[in-house]
Parts: sequence; structure tokens; C-alpha cells
Amino acid sequence: MVKNMTEGSPARLIFFFTLPLLAGNIMQQLFAFVDTLIVGRFLGVEALAAVGCTGALMFLMLGFIIGFTSGISIYTGQRFGAGDMAGVRQSGATCAVLALLASVVLTALGVLSCRQLLILMETPPEILEGAYSFISLVYGGIAAFVFIQTGANLIRALGDSKGPLVLQAIGLGLNILFEPIAILVLEWGIPGAALATIAAQLCANACCFFYIRRCVSQLEIGLRDFHIPLRIYWEHLRLGLPMGFQGSIIAIGAVILQIALNGLGPTAVASYAASQKIESIAMMPMMSFGIAMAAYTAQNYGARKLHRIREGVRKCCYMSVSFSLAAGALLIAFGPAMLRLFVGEGHPEVIEYGHTYLIVNGVCYWILSFLFIFRYTLQGLGQSVVPTVAGVMELLMRSGAAIFLCSWLGYLGACLANPMAWLGSCVPLALAYGWTRRRLRQEE
Repeated sequence: MVKNMTEGSPARLIFFFTLPLLAGNIMQQLFAFVDTLIVGRFLGVEALAAVGCTGALMFLMLGFIIGFTSGISIYTGQRFGAGDMAGVRQSGATCAVLALLASVVLTALGVLSCRQLLILMETPPEILEGAYSFISLVYGGIAAFVFIQTGANLIRALGDSKGPLVLQAIGLGLNILFEPIAILVLEWGIPGAALATIAAQLCANACCFFYIRRCVSQLEIGLRDFHIPLRIYWEHLRLGLPMGFQGSIIAIGAVILQIALNGLGPTAVASYAASQKIESIAMMPMMSFGIAMAAYTAQNYGARKLHRIREGVRKCCYMSVSFSLAAGALLIAFGPAMLRLFVGEGHPEVIEYGHTYLIVNGVCYWILSFLFIFRYTLQGLGQSVVPTVAGVMELLMRSGAAIFLCSWLGYLGACLANPMAWLGSCVPLALAYGWTRRRLRQEE
């Protein structure tokens, strides 16, 4: 349901917008969770390592997609906040064109480069072919990810976080249905996991199209809306490309870290992969509050209600940090039991390594809370330079940990990479938000 976020209690609006967003983001992560769980339990630890070592390459591609589609939809939210419905429809048409172009380019780049990237990452020979069979198929179907992210972000830009939740629930349910069939019944092995996920995403795309047609009249796009001036394309790309490259820049650090992990052997790769899948769900409250701030900020900035932006950031910080402390405590307490879901009994070293990762990262989640809120608030205001600088800082810190700490501390050095990256990114974002906060007060 479309919602105007320029009226009413900021804390209440953000919280209730975040709840379905949180559930939807958790479901999105469960796609990867289900892949890893089924592969690890039914195809073995070596197959788990093969799928797990593609995580950085998945992050490289999906980081750009998520950032790019989030960025181009910010303009949509600003037009909606300003009450410009013609501008909303034209923005939706622009996003559709850009999504199509992005799909063609990303598919070609991904499929043609993935094997060489795996080799450059020094993927262990015993898992190279399995990793390639998985990631090449995922890259081949990347258009499904581009369009579902575009549709979901356009819906969220209009204040509707429940619609994307339903769409993601459908996709997850189908993925849970398709994957065991592909792996256990059809015996397609690792490629079956990739094909099942793509099929589920395609079905979710069809549902997204019908949802927009029936429930989001503001996005009913006609042929006349595709008469788009170059200036409008530029306004979208000005926000979308920096945010997309920011996601990819961050992912490059993950690729460098994966190279260091590959040098530590399949056990380290498998434990890191399983731990990241668990953590990806635990991080969702912080990420969801950040995404909520992007939609909230864009609408209020379009309506020129600048005081509400400052109040929303303050209240959101209180809520997000509270969630981050609880998430960290749960991972530290129940991490070993969660890790056993992936590898079963008989792999104590994988469990020990994975628990170390969860402890080191869990105690630093509060930094991640501030990072997400400041980043998405600045992006909602249409700022792209500072978030990109923050992405570069994250790259440098994570790469530094991979190059220096992994050789010095081994697996513990890899575990320290994320907290270092979060801190390095959060500092410029916090400074930029402090300056922006003063500027907004002066504009009022």
C-alpha cells in the first residue's frame, strides 16, 4: 500500500515501514541461506566450499545491482514526495529502460569474465569447476535479479514496504520448492542450485509486474511516459551509477579477502561461507532501518520538510543500535548450533572457525547500524560523492586486512576485515551527515 511519509510521527513511520522491509530482506537472504544449507548437507563440504567461494563474485554483481536500482528509484521517491505524479510515472519508465540496459551489460560481463575471475582469486583446483558451474549460471540469469530489485525499489519509493515482502515470500517459497527437486530428484548437483534460484526469481518478477498493475496505480506507465528527455536519464544515472559503483567497490574488497581465504584452504573457505550466510540474516535489521531512511528522507526532501529528516535520523539510530546489540548477542550465544545446520556433525574445526567469525563481527554491529543510517540518509538526499568515498574507505580497510592481517593472524585476520571496513566507512559518512545536518537547519 502506497504511503505518504511526510506526515505523522517519524519514529512510528520508520518503524512500521521497516518491519515488512526487515521480513523481506531476511527472505531475500534466505535464498542464499537455502542454497548453502542444501548444498552443504546433501552435496558435502567440498561442494559447500565451491558455492561459498563464489560469494564475493555474487557480492560484486549484486552489490552493483542493489546500489544502482536503489539509486535510480530515489528520484521516484522525491517526485512522489513533491506530489508530481506525472514525474513518478516518467521516473518509473526511465527505471525500466535503465534496468533493461543494465541487464544486457551485466550479463555479458559476468558470463565472459567469471572463470578468469575465479582463477585470479586462486580458487583451489578441487572446487574450481563446481564454483564455475554455479556462478556462470547465476550470471546468465542476472536479468531476473535486476528487474525484481528495480520493481521492489520503485514500490518502496512510494512508501509501500508490504508489497515487496509478499513478492519476496513468493520467491522464497518457490526457491525452497525448486531447489530440493533440482538437487535431490533431478540430481543436477551444484548447477541445480543456481537454476532453482533463477527460476524462483523469474516467477517473482511475474508477480511483481501484476502487483504493480493492480495495486500501484501511480506506476501505471503508458507509452507517453517513455518520451524521456536526456536530462531525466541523467538525473537517475547521477544517483544510480555512483551507488552501483559504491556497491561494487565494496565487493572488490570482498574479492581480495576471498583470495586470502582461498590460500587458507577449503576448511577456512567453508566456515567463512557458512558464517556469512548466518550473519547476512543477523545484519538485516540494521540494513532495513537504513533502507527505510532512504525512502523516508527522499519523500521528505521532495516535500521540503527538512526538520523531519533530522528527527527521523535520531529516532532511527536509537532503534537500529538496539537491534544490533541484540543480534550480536544471539550470534555469540547460538552460533555453533546454527553452523551445525550447514555442516552437520563431524566437522569441529569448521564450527570453531565459524564461531570465531561470529564473535568478532557480532560485537561490532553497532558500528554497522550508524553506517547504514548515515549512508542511506545521504543517498535519500541525492548525495552520491561521500557514500562513494566511504565505499572506497571500506575497500581499502578490507583489502588491508586481507593482505596484511591474514598473513599475520591467519583466519582471525580475515574475521577482523569486516569490522575494520565498517569503521573506515562510517567515519566519513558521520562527518558528512554532521555537515549536512547543519546545512539543512540553515535552509529551514
